[in-house]
Amino acid sequence: MTQPVFCLAGPTASGKSASVLALAQRWPIEIINVDSATIYTGMDIGTAKPTPQEQASTPQHLLDIRDPTESYSAAQFVQDTQRLIEAIRGRNRIPVLAGGTMMYFNALRQGLHALPQADPAIRAEIDQMAQQHGWPYVHSLLERHDPVTAARLAPNDRQRIQRMLEVCLIAGKPYSSLIETEGERAGSDTFHMVSLEPSERLQLHDRIALRFDQMLELGLVNEVQQLWRRGDLHENLPSIRCVGYRQIWQHLAGQDSLEQAREKAIAATRQLAKRQLTWLRSMPDRQVIDCLQADVASRVIDAAARVMPH
Repeated sequence: MTQPVFCLAGPTASGKSASVLALAQRWPIEIINVDSATIYTGMDIGTAKPTPQEQASTPQHLLDIRDPTESYSAAQFVQDTQRLIEAIRGRNRIPVLAGGTMMYFNALRQGLHALPQADPAIRAEIDQMAQQHGWPYVHSLLERHDPVTAARLAPNDRQRIQRMLEVCLIAGKPYSSLIETEGERAGSDTFHMVSLEPSERLQLHDRIALRFDQMLELGLVNEVQQLWRRGDLHENLPSIRCVGYRQIWQHLAGQDSLEQAREKAIAATRQLAKRQLTWLRSMPDRQVIDCLQADVASRVIDAAARVMPH
């Protein structure tokens, strides 16, 4: 029987990085990052990307695999991760998945049906609606067709709203209904999900504000300025829409003061954490660890010990 794959999930600022590095001190693991932001080169501070020292301490995968001009889908993540799991096991090491992009976790654990190809006419119609009424309005249309998926997306998440509404309109059924059940994927890996979640939401909010201020101190504005100066990036790219980057980008464009950008980024990160927790609560088989406890890393190690090879 194939050994279950240990997964460590949780909202932003829940302490996943420290916990997974504690696992690396105990077992010969390789980390597969489940993160739609750390895939981009030149985006290190605002994504809380593992430092060079952390990357040197244990092999890490799916970092810096895309230029900020490029996109990356859940389907591509699944393909890359399945290949990596096999390769890591082939080296007699243990794959550990860690991150906060719940859509990636969901696609990997449950699989995706073959989704319909893009329809330029429908996509153009959706874009026109967005131009006339705004993306929150298009999000409300998605909510009519697929309330489950809409609840997991921010009202301004242009890329995902566009694609998922497009799928609903082409398929004539909710996007969420096109997700296979895990039982339909006979012979696939099983995933042991441990989730770091706060027992008190306000304390997580405080952590989020503190972490963003630390990012500013580390030079986040300068990092975004370097992206700005490239000249080939714009606000509608998935990379620049990442939380924190979008708000600093708008500051550089003269739309907001730095303090306004800071407040908006912290608020957006809190909303991101709320959506991440919504995704997690749809996974009833997860093992929850309170991320606000002092001994989080030791509890993660105890949870991992149950599924790690002996």
